Amino acid sequence: MLLCVEGFFALRLYTLSTQQEQIKQDYTDINNITLGLMSVDNWKDKVADIVSHQVKHFKLTPKQKEELQVEVEQVINALINKAEALVNKPQKSLGGKIKQLAIKTFVNTDKIRAQVPEFARSIIAKVDNPKQKAQLSTLAMTKFNEAQHTGSLDSTHKANQSLTDKMYRRYHVSSSDELDHKLSTSLENIRTETYDYCFGMLGCILAVLACWWFLRKRVELHAVLFIMSLSFAFILLAVGLTASMIEVDARIKSLDFVLLGEHIHFQNQVLFYESKSILGVVEVLFKQPAADSLAVGFLILCFSILFPVTKLISTGIHLLSKRKLAENRIIKFFAFQSGKWSMADVIVIAILMTYIGLNGLLDYQLASLNIKSDELTVLTTNNTALQPGYIIFISFVLYGLILSTILKAITPYDAH
Repeated sequence: MLLCVEGFFALRLYTLSTQQEQIKQDYTDINNITLGLMSVDNWKDKVADIVSHQVKHFKLTPKQKEELQVEVEQVINALINKAEALVNKPQKSLGGKIKQLAIKTFVNTDKIRAQVPEFARSIIAKVDNPKQKAQLSTLAMTKFNEAQHTGSLDSTHKANQSLTDKMYRRYHVSSSDELDHKLSTSLENIRTETYDYCFGMLGCILAVLACWWFLRKRVELHAVLFIMSLSFAFILLAVGLTASMIEVDARIKSLDFVLLGEHIHFQNQVLFYESKSILGVVEVLFKQPAADSLAVGFLILCFSILFPVTKLISTGIHLLSKRKLAENRIIKFFAFQSGKWSMADVIVIAILMTYIGLNGLLDYQLASLNIKSDELTVLTTNNTALQPGYIIFISFVLYGLILSTILKAITPYDAH
């Protein structure tokens, strides 16, 4: 019964871990900084909203009216001066001289200049009229939209739009805010469930060790109990190797600044995300063309995966087989002496040190990006964290040490 429960917990933990990686990758893709803060199309949309709001709600303040009054008067006076210069230009023909005489006789430029302030006020009143402002707003937005949509969409825009549409269909949403909320909620629920199953697996292991304590004097049950214990070890190892162990997540949590009197806000802009299991790391290393990457991948595969598996199998063979096979040098080596060659414990320490180093480095680097002022506010966050797969792998290493001690105590043969 315990073994079935452990297997169920392990399957659920692995499934949820895989599902979490996929959802987190989708979240990263849709919130990547290249699609947000660094996206030209995103900026076009935000600027378009600002321009639309500013144009539609355009209103002249008293100070702006005074400044505009001066500007309009200068323009009208310049036109009058230009017209007067043309009139005073020497004429060669008789008709031109007659026209020039008539204009000088009947047109008083000084009187016109005196009326310039009134002309300017009339023009400003016309511009500030609600009906005229609506017409100007419509004209301005038409020209802006024409400029915004000039030219065909580039391949990057099409790819981004295709990705967005794909995510909307996959998660059955219709907006980016709805998608972010659904992904964040799903990740939070999965995280809670994953840890529940993780601790459930550890509870089963403690129950197995309790069985050993209560049945330590029942020698006839030791072999069956040990094989069952090995089954638990295989389950721990399988989950520890395949479930995500560490997650690196650096992002700009919030960026807010003022442009043309309007707030522009970006949030959860992912700078970097990566989540890997041990098998995932080995797979990545084997896909690299460099010889050193292949060598490291081979070493991890041998000493962190094949050695632990062979050790577990050898302990079972040693305990259940006849003396000749049980005393075989290879079987005894893997059952009792391969521990010092296994890198499982080294992997545990390496991942922990990697986490500590990365976490500190990201905290330091992201802290330098934090800015808070009236014009600009930037808040960063480091979500790097160890995952349940790491806890399970540590449990396997410790559980394996306990099983080795138990085997030495119950083996009917020489353990050296």
